Amino acid sequence: MAVEIPAIIKPSRLRSRGGLLGECLAEFLGTFVLICFGCGVVAMAVAALPGSGRAATPTTIFLAAGDWLLISWGWAFGVAFGVYVGGGVSGAHLNPAVTLAMAVRRGFSWAKVLPYWFSQVVGALTGAALVYLVYHDAISAYDHAAPGPKVNGHTNATFSIFATFPAAYFHGGVWGPLIDQVVGTAFLLMLISAVLDVRNQAVKANLAPLIVGFVVAAIGMSYGANAGYAINPARDFGPRLLTYAVGWNSLAFPGSVPGGYSGYWWIPIVGPLIGGVVGIVVYDLFIGDVLLLRAELAELPEPGRATPVRTADGE
Repeated sequence: MAVEIPAIIKPSRLRSRGGLLGECLAEFLGTFVLICFGCGVVAMAVAALPGSGRAATPTTIFLAAGDWLLISWGWAFGVAFGVYVGGGVSGAHLNPAVTLAMAVRRGFSWAKVLPYWFSQVVGALTGAALVYLVYHDAISAYDHAAPGPKVNGHTNATFSIFATFPAAYFHGGVWGPLIDQVVGTAFLLMLISAVLDVRNQAVKANLAPLIVGFVVAAIGMSYGANAGYAINPARDFGPRLLTYAVGWNSLAFPGSVPGGYSGYWWIPIVGPLIGGVVGIVVYDLFIGDVLLLRAELAELPEPGRATPVRTADGE
């Protein structure tokens, strides 16, 4: 039900927020919502549920596939609601890879790229800070109870609440995680392009944010374990800054675990930026160009020009 909502600030003072500033505020708040629910659901799975006595032990996580499904759907809802929050003002990119891809292939202003990126990173950092505030006690309890190597008293498991790291089977290699991020983000932009393309079977009735959330869930379920499916530089970099500031140290920057991986922090930034452009170009090459050609062929002829008439024999 539509409700008329009065402005909190007088319209005369809102004018400066009618342009780029307003769009950046929408990107900030949308990304903030995304991270609050995304990192929040990981905090639930990793620290809060075990620490509250709802798991077999205070450090039992990922006992079954259902734990991963919880995280996948949590991130999906975070994306969907973040897009609903900011979409009407900025288009709700909420992801530097989306912003870059839209500038490359959709005419998005290059002058807005850096302001959008900054707003997304700050929104992600702020969202992570709120999750840390809410779950600080649960995180501390888990780190205290967990065995194994620790950095400044923190474990890699609690670090994973906020930022990503590669699976052990990559043996510290770069190419496996980097390719994973390129592929995952390419699918993200390919499917976003399909969902939003009005020439294709575009989503109606304002369901696009929900379907984009489903896209993120599908990527998490299919490609998530390799490297945590960041598929979003701001989603990883902003919370990573927070973890470095509050004590995870080398786990955050340079992103290293002795004997596991080293210098990982740049991969969830570079991989998605490459993958986003690849995904939108692939969509346009295979689908977008075909739809454009069909639209052009269906156009009425210019005034004074007749449409060719074909006979039954095709002459």
